[in-house]
Amino acid sequence: MRPPAPRKLFVFGLGYSALIFARRARAKGWRVAGTTRSTDKARALTEVHGFEMHLFGRDQPLAAPAAALAGTTHLLSSVPPDRDGDAVLDRHAADIAAAAGHLRWAGYLSTTGVYGDRDGDWVDEGAGLHPSGPRGAARVAAERGWLDLVRVGVPVHLFRLAGIYGPGRSAFDTLRAGSARRIVKPRQVFSRIHVEDIARVLEASIARPDPGAAYNVCDDEPAPPQDVTAFAAGLLGVDPPPEIAYEQAAASMSEMARSFYRDNKRVSNLRIRDVLGVRLAYPDYRAGLRAILAGERAD
Repeated sequence: MRPPAPRKLFVFGLGYSALIFARRARAKGWRVAGTTRSTDKARALTEVHGFEMHLFGRDQPLAAPAAALAGTTHLLSSVPPDRDGDAVLDRHAADIAAAAGHLRWAGYLSTTGVYGDRDGDWVDEGAGLHPSGPRGAARVAAERGWLDLVRVGVPVHLFRLAGIYGPGRSAFDTLRAGSARRIVKPRQVFSRIHVEDIARVLEASIARPDPGAAYNVCDDEPAPPQDVTAFAAGLLGVDPPPEIAYEQAAASMSEMARSFYRDNKRVSNLRIRDVLGVRLAYPDYRAGLRAILAGERAD
């Protein structure tokens, strides 16, 4: 029997979400390469995880893209668009296309913000893309750019992520920092996803590739943000912050924060469950927060 063909994952933007996926791939014996904008972070990722690191940014394209992408079987981009567009595509679309012959799978991490505001209604991957602001519009443009690569043989998949949380980035952290607020906007809900479950969805897609497909990556229960904060406070055994009406809080919120509250929708995850066969480890925020706290106490 032939040994399995070697697998190499290349990640543009080895940040919070992509790092979890990359670590899991490395644990399975994959070669992992990726990019960061920081020399210090590149050195740390190599020393700690054994990744082959490259510097990349809009103003610092890959120094030797053909060599960096050589042997890549799986490619992921988690780099968000900037005001000029998608830097990965702008700098390296041709290089990625040239690597299509040995790419078995490629993924782009997008956002559920591409759907815009639905006044609390449910949306699935068949819904039209009507982003509310420039950040969402930039994501739609980036998605189209990545899908254009399917035409030249790059097996691109889109992953529309809901609000990401996990160890080090959860309601526990804002409560401990004293920055948590329970902002109440009637009927407002957000969808969420635990960072470990993002990796599970990507792995399921790799096992069942379908170039051109889009997937919503979220848990089973869209919920009001104030409920999440209150639940986290209860787990910590502290009083939750008082509720504040959105109209009162909006004046001191950043434009980015206000933009999140402008969009109100329930995002369906039926496709990742029914098509990819994903069973989320953390199907709601309660399961996710309990696991984060248990992990902290075990450490």
